[in-house]
Amino acid sequence: MTEGSAWQGNWRARLYERVRERGFDSLTAFAEARPAVPIHTLAEELGEDDVAGVQVLGALLSEAEQRKQVTRFVRDVLVRLLSQHLPEGWPAVLDDSNRFTVAQTFAMWTSFTPETHKERVRQARAALRAEPPPPGWRPLGPDDELLRTLLPDEEV
Repeated sequence: MTEGSAWQGNWRARLYERVRERGFDSLTAFAEARPAVPIHTLAEELGEDDVAGVQVLGALLSEAEQRKQVTRFVRDVLVRLLSQHLPEGWPAVLDDSNRFTVAQTFAMWTSFTPETHKERVRQARAALRAEPPPPGWRPLGPDDELLRTLLPDEEV
């Protein structure tokens, strides 16, 4: 991406214009049509030179807040991060390298989580560490059964 060009002009209007050009009425609908695709890839699809991942993430959160689906957004962000950082699924062995990758993914997930949901994410992380998912587990969307167990749809 060209340095700073994502922030030039009315980036929100540009973002939503690109979404509509692709036949979607919301960024959420665009993202849902691409389950488990990393946020930065969604941004590149919408504008390789002038859309940033942080813009996509912020707009998705805004739409989730409007729809009262923030918990689903939080699960979706984890799915996209796991797809990016653990493309082969949950590691069979948590050696130092895999433990670092999981910790890094969880740290990013927490940093992308709104304050209202941080405690629930901390609890979900602890549960995944205490009882890791089966090797190769790869959630394909925010409605994954394990994720819904860890972060049910009740809004906080």
